[in-house]
Amino acid sequence: MLREEVLVVLSLSLLASAVYAIISLTSAPVKGATVYVVPQVGLPTQLADLVFGLAPVWLVLFLVRRNGEGVRAIGMAWDRPGRDIGRGVALFAVIGLAGIGVYLGAVALGVNRFVVPVPPLGHWWTVPVLVLNAVQAGLVEEVIVAGYLITRLRQLGLSAAAAIGLSALLRGTYHLSQGWGGFAGNLAMGLFLGLVFTRTRRTWPLVIAHALLDTGAGVGYLLFRTHLPGVA
Repeated sequence: MLREEVLVVLSLSLLASAVYAIISLTSAPVKGATVYVVPQVGLPTQLADLVFGLAPVWLVLFLVRRNGEGVRAIGMAWDRPGRDIGRGVALFAVIGLAGIGVYLGAVALGVNRFVVPVPPLGHWWTVPVLVLNAVQAGLVEEVIVAGYLITRLRQLGLSAAAAIGLSALLRGTYHLSQGWGGFAGNLAMGLFLGLVFTRTRRTWPLVIAHALLDTGAGVGYLLFRTHLPGVA
């Protein structure tokens, strides 16, 4: 039942994203290509995507509450907000610097697509939706691929190293739509964040760091897009 639960949750979320990312990588060029992380659609569709995109997180939280584990089991107890926020900011600072270098280098080498991490430009809601998308991505990815998946894999008898490795591999795979740079960078980030989670058993710092990373990437694109390598 636990294996089936994991497969259902992942099939409704990040495993499906991984499969589509592999299809994208193998069916379209990488060098000189552009990938839009946020759908280029109007505000009503943006808001609907934001709300329903959080359904897998809701499912995970429901499942752990229903079986008596509670959200603490996957590191989602909001009982130390100050410490979690501080750790999240620190993780953002560490990962952000490395991530910028990996991305720019991969685009320059032609092994990564040019990533557009923002909603349609020129609207009053561009930045608010950018921030909301960053929060959604942080919740979906870190709750499911870190807090939930690593916990369930450990319960299924895998070692901590194996659980972290599989979690990181999944994280890297669903970023293959960006190219090999996106895969490598997110694989490394997944290993690091997986280790942080297993040491601290806290998911909120990962969510906060991820939301800050995506927000920073979007704001950086808005400010410097004419100076970035690749195809705008």
